[in-house]
Amino acid sequence: MILDVLDGGLLTTVQDAGRPGWTHLGVPVSGAADPWSRAVANLLAGNDEGEAALEMTLIGPRLRARTGGLIGLAGADLGGRVVGGRRLGVGRSHWVAAGDEIAFEGAGAGRRPGRGARCYLAVAGGIDVPVVLGSRSTCLAGGFGGLDGRAIRPGDQIAKTDAPDRGGPAEAELVWPAVNPNGTGRDDGPVALRVLPSPDDGADALADGSWRVAAAADRVGVRLEGRALPAELGGETLTHGVPWGAIQVPPDGRPIILSADHQTTGGYRVAAVVISADLPLVGQLRPGDEVRFVVTDLAEADRAVRARHEALAAGAAALREAAGWDDLVASAGG
Repeated sequence: MILDVLDGGLLTTVQDAGRPGWTHLGVPVSGAADPWSRAVANLLAGNDEGEAALEMTLIGPRLRARTGGLIGLAGADLGGRVVGGRRLGVGRSHWVAAGDEIAFEGAGAGRRPGRGARCYLAVAGGIDVPVVLGSRSTCLAGGFGGLDGRAIRPGDQIAKTDAPDRGGPAEAELVWPAVNPNGTGRDDGPVALRVLPSPDDGADALADGSWRVAAAADRVGVRLEGRALPAELGGETLTHGVPWGAIQVPPDGRPIILSADHQTTGGYRVAAVVISADLPLVGQLRPGDEVRFVVTDLAEADRAVRARHEALAAGAAALREAAGWDDLVASAGG
C-alpha cells in the first residue's frame, strides 16, 4: 500500500515502540505517546503490535491511496473519513481503495467532542522508513528517525515495508473487541492517573484536588494548571535521570508530566511518577482536560500493567478468530 500525503495535519509523525536502549547517551526514547492505541491499530491491520504507525495529533493529515490496502485506526476519534464517502471509525480496520482520499478533520469536527488528542493509523505490512538506532520512530528533538526526523508534509509517501505476510487478516475489516479500551471515548469526568510516590514525597499534595492541562502540552511534557504546590516540593535539585511519566515540579509549583520525547535527565524535583499502565492516558491528554492523581503502590502498578498485556493478548486472539471466520465465509462463497 502507498499513501500520498496531500496535507500533513497539525503534527503527524511515524512512531513505533521507540528506542529505550539509548537513554544513557541522552537519546530520548520517543515512540508512540499512546503505545496501547498504536498496538491496537497495528493488530487491526494484521501487523505485529510493535510496527511503526502514523501518530496524528488533534488535526490529522489528508492522504490519497495510490494503491488499495487495509488500514487500522485506534485512539482518539479525529473525524476520519473517505472524502465524499464513509466515516472511518476508530477501533476498527478499513479497506481503502486505490484513488480514495482520506482526511482527519480533528476531534469534535462536526460532532460532539470526544476525549483524546492522538489517533494512530497503521497500514497492513507496517510503514517503511529507515531504522535508526533500532527504531523507525521520529525523534523531533534530534531530527532523526521517521521521515528525516520531522513531521510528514505534502509530497511525502507512506509505503508499507517489504516484510513477508504475517498471516494477519489480509482484507478483513475487523472491530477491536472492547469499547474505549484506553479511555479516549466521551467522558465528562477528570482523567484519573495512578502515581507512585517519589523520594521527594509530593504525591499526596498532587492528589489533593484536580488539575487542568495547559496549552503547553506536547510530546515532551504536559504542563498542568491549578494551585501551586508548596515551595518545598518544587524547585531545582541535583541533575538525575527521569523516566517517562515523572511529574516534575519547577520553582513555580505547577507540575509537568514528562511524555514520550522527554529529556533523559532533569534538574527539578519529582513529586511522583505515573505508572506505566496509565502512560497511554497521558499521551491522550489535550489542553483543557481535567486531571486527578490517585496514589498507589508497586503491587497495584504491577497488576495494572499485567492486565494491560493480558487485555492486548486477548484482543489479538479475538481478532485472529474473527479473521478466521471471515476466511471461512469467503471460501464458502458467502
